[in-house]
Amino acid sequence: MQREDIQIISRHSNLTEETVAKTLKESVYNGKDAWQKFLRLFFMSLGVGFTVSGILFFFAYNWADLHKFTKIGLIQGVLIITTILTLLPQINKKIKNIILTGASVLVGIQFAVFGQIYQTGANAYDLFLAWTIFVTLWVLVSNFAPLWLLYLVLINTTFILYSQQVVKDWSEILICTLLFVINLTFLVSATLFVKKKTTTWFLNIVALTSISFATIGIVIGIIDKYQKHEESFSFPILISITSIAFVLGIWHGLKVQSGFYLSAIPFSLIIIISALLLKISSEEMMFLFVSLFIIAGVTLTIKNLIDIQKKWANEK
Repeated sequence: MQREDIQIISRHSNLTEETVAKTLKESVYNGKDAWQKFLRLFFMSLGVGFTVSGILFFFAYNWADLHKFTKIGLIQGVLIITTILTLLPQINKKIKNIILTGASVLVGIQFAVFGQIYQTGANAYDLFLAWTIFVTLWVLVSNFAPLWLLYLVLINTTFILYSQQVVKDWSEILICTLLFVINLTFLVSATLFVKKKTTTWFLNIVALTSISFATIGIVIGIIDKYQKHEESFSFPILISITSIAFVLGIWHGLKVQSGFYLSAIPFSLIIIISALLLKISSEEMMFLFVSLFIIAGVTLTIKNLIDIQKKWANEK
């Protein structure tokens, strides 16, 4: 039960203020135990993050003074220690997952150190590819949302660097289309197989990433008129997949009563339509019309979202 539900019930019933306050305290407000659990995980995550950052800056500052075996040995030693900590039975599972996420970052630092020592390229796509491959098992075993997010970032980074360093003739529309498909596949898989409410933020981030790549690709296609051969092939595919995904996203948002999809998708459509209008004409009156269209579209989207949320609240 949410705070808004209790307030609606109190306005249409004879509940006393003491009863409402007691219900809010028991059902809505976090107690001492909840705050202690939150602070424990927060400071644990903060400690792991600062530790990993400290190791990174240690190598950056003392790079010239360290022997190459010392560099590799230090990072390997820290990585082994953190991995062993995740195997100790007395450590809480969430804390283990946080430590494992830090260890996954250390894997990337290790490959970067190796690349700098032997000049294999610290920003090459194969470094991120190796990083992705070597943490895959940890991601699958832990099934930890932040680690999954890191994994998705590595996949996207690997693909972007591959398109820039290897297949340089790929068009921007094709790259955006493939990135959209990759992230959309993650989103659909996570939505179907993940039922925990605590991963809602993860699903929203992946959905926002997917919508962003689709929007960027379509806007590029509209502005450039997809003149190249490969763009003329990939642009209709991007339009088709995006249309289906947006319709299903609106349907899913209404089904699960999520305002995220009902706001992110309309905003994306506003950007796409604005780009189309500006492509038709670039005169001053068109700029004025587009500005008015954006204001009206955003206002209408927010109003409809508020009305839908009120309807959902009354149905509960």
